Amino acid sequence: MDAWVVHDPGPMAGRPLRRVSRAVPRPGPRDLLLRVEACGVCRTDLHLAEGDLKPRRPQCAPGHEVVGRVVGLGAQALGFALGDRAGIAWLAWTCGECEYCVRGDENLCPRSRYTGWDVDGGYAPYATVDADYAYRLPKQPPAEELAPLLCAGIIGYRALKRAELPPDGRLGIYGFGASAHLTAQLAIDAGATVHVLTRSAEARRLALDLGAASAAGAYDAPPEPLDAAILFAPVGDLVPVALAALDRGGTLAIAGIHLSDIPSLDYDRHLFQERSIRSVTANTREDGRELLAAAESARPRIAVTRYALAQADRALTDLAADRVTGVAVLVP
Repeated sequence: MDAWVVHDPGPMAGRPLRRVSRAVPRPGPRDLLLRVEACGVCRTDLHLAEGDLKPRRPQCAPGHEVVGRVVGLGAQALGFALGDRAGIAWLAWTCGECEYCVRGDENLCPRSRYTGWDVDGGYAPYATVDADYAYRLPKQPPAEELAPLLCAGIIGYRALKRAELPPDGRLGIYGFGASAHLTAQLAIDAGATVHVLTRSAEARRLALDLGAASAAGAYDAPPEPLDAAILFAPVGDLVPVALAALDRGGTLAIAGIHLSDIPSLDYDRHLFQERSIRSVTANTREDGRELLAAAESARPRIAVTRYALAQADRALTDLAADRVTGVAVLVP
């Protein structure tokens, strides 16, 4: 099979991805082998390709929003049968023994492994996953609409929980890409008033179309104080901007795995009156199950830009240049 790998991390202009020929992987004892139907293109893939995240495994295939059909099973792989639809997400394995795993915080496991970083992901026609970390998916929605839920959806959902938005609260969303446009719809469905702050005029139009109460530039002030905010853009300069927009007792959740440097904060303006900053680190499998249930109920509208698998490098280049509105998805 032909698969894309991160060959030489660096700016997309230098073509850090390379298409290589590989054998179809064989499932291990606990693994599923999936024939990939769709793979979402995540900003984390871009961070890996460009070297913002240090490679953990040479020549690793990116892609951790994978929808596929089970075409192979290890002898100890439980819970799935041949032909089932399954999903692969970012979290690929945890030890199950450390203090974090034992207390339910497996996303903080020091030995955790990740799809597309430690193990090959879905920028290929076939991929494997430990059955215990695979998600059972509904049969009906198109694969390209399910794929973004498996990271953009899950991370946005966890960020929304970390932001501790009160019922019917006022939520600010900074940046409006794949994860943000899903999270905004979940929050609106739950009764929140959502204000979107993003530099892209097209993204602002999409935000209003999806039900946001307002949409303005990334550095603009929202029309009212915020009870909570989520920063999706990997831009540290926006941290003080978002904090200044919070009402007393508000919380800012930073959703990205990578963030540029945060400038100095003014204690009185940005943190006093019990404003809080919280990071978001990966997700638990329970987050994933909760998100999929919430999405089945809320049925968010997913703005998909499709690319053929052979165009994976173009998809990442477009993402780097902010030419993708909504989500980019690779299809066979």
